[in-house]
Amino acid sequence: MDAFVNLAHGFEHALSLEALLFCFIGVTVGTFVGALPGIGALAAISLSLPLTYYLDPMIALIMLAGIFYGTQYGSSISAILLNLPGTPASAITCLEAYPMTKSGRAGPALFITAIASFIGGSIGIVLLMGFTPVLAKVAIGFSSADYFGLILFCLVGAWMLGVGSPLKGLSMVAVGLLLGLVGTDVTTGTPRFTLGIPMLTDGIDLVPMMMGLFGVSEILSAYSKGGRESLLPASAVKLRSLIPTRQDVREARGATLRGSLVGSVIGVLPGMGATLATFIAYGLEKRISRNPQKFSRGAVEGVASPEAANNAAVQTAFIPTLGIGIPGDAVMAVLIAAMMIHGIQAGPLFMVQQADLFWGVVASMWIGNVMLLILNLPLIGIWVRLLTIPSHVLYPSILLLVCIGVYSVNNNVNDIFIVMIFGAVGYVLGLFGYPMASLVLGVILAPLLEEHLRRALLLSDGSYMIFLQRPISATFVLLTALFIVFAFKNQVMALFSSQRHGDVRG
Repeated sequence: MDAFVNLAHGFEHALSLEALLFCFIGVTVGTFVGALPGIGALAAISLSLPLTYYLDPMIALIMLAGIFYGTQYGSSISAILLNLPGTPASAITCLEAYPMTKSGRAGPALFITAIASFIGGSIGIVLLMGFTPVLAKVAIGFSSADYFGLILFCLVGAWMLGVGSPLKGLSMVAVGLLLGLVGTDVTTGTPRFTLGIPMLTDGIDLVPMMMGLFGVSEILSAYSKGGRESLLPASAVKLRSLIPTRQDVREARGATLRGSLVGSVIGVLPGMGATLATFIAYGLEKRISRNPQKFSRGAVEGVASPEAANNAAVQTAFIPTLGIGIPGDAVMAVLIAAMMIHGIQAGPLFMVQQADLFWGVVASMWIGNVMLLILNLPLIGIWVRLLTIPSHVLYPSILLLVCIGVYSVNNNVNDIFIVMIFGAVGYVLGLFGYPMASLVLGVILAPLLEEHLRRALLLSDGSYMIFLQRPISATFVLLTALFIVFAFKNQVMALFSSQRHGDVRG
């Protein structure tokens, strides 16, 4: 009951005219920034930070938080319509949403995304309200060995994202791990795998890499096939075509709930983030599906589950940030910096010392999610009409936006070259059926995997038994082994079968 009383008190602050105005500004800016390829929440919040210096701390956090979760809504728009993930977390959405767009179902994809995002965000807020102290204790109880086991499990699960040969998925994960280790060693400060190229000293930036792999490669593929006048004829943009069917709703319903739960759990773990949650949610849907062959062809579950996980993880990421004072990612670190500017210290005493601020921000998240739903559903028809633009106008405009977006993040012209290089790489990988999602996940998790491996071995004096001595890490290691056996089971059985038939013929 205390939570509801506190929430009601929070709504008194969040429903003030000033709070509503800045919440609306935050979610609106976040939506449109997310829809622009390559910019993302970090750049938007960083640029908005000076504007909050003279605002009340609660109003400042309401606006910055609105930008954060509004970006997650908006980032799926370019992923669905143009195969350009606005943020790393929406990269997995491209696998199913863009095939829906190419088959003339961009409207239902956007509609399902908006609803799934709202539900996922709402479930995340409920957990944020009721379980911040409990979940914070669970998250802080994870050791480096436990994190290593979880990350290893996720990497092996990335094989399941691949379509076709498990060896192709394995090779892409391995390449991703290698690319993720390019740059400066965080322990020794020594450049590694840079081939003497100065631009690689800081590593390969994930944003331009994704823009190239998913977006530029698709443009190259379209032009290699001769192109077409537009992705969607203007006559197809009708109200009925924008609304999901009953079958779509049935398929999305369970996937949305499962994705919300996955995102809520992963979001609590410091350093994991929404990106990992979307990959796990997608892999889970593919594993439990009765018809896994439909994935990569426009499966509704593959859109609803990751999007719900994305928004749930964003909301529950506030739990370790506010409850422990440990930022889950760079965006949360900026939000902690914003709190410090206003003389507020995140940590275990935050909910006691700043109860009004905490519950006011939580209440604003409910309001912001409703605003995003109201804002996005009427805009579906407008977004879909972008696809009626002729390809000879649309594709060059996309390339221009991509170049501007990736350059604006770091003000580095080298990022444009990275986009073009990975665009060509993505085009070649697509021709031979290699899963680019597995490559991206490898790049994302490589630094985390190395960090926790080193830390765990340091604590155990170099003994690898530490990964089997702790129950959590041992469980993940065992599940990883079972996944490997399952992934290659069919190949091994086929090999033995062919040998047996050969002996019979002999």
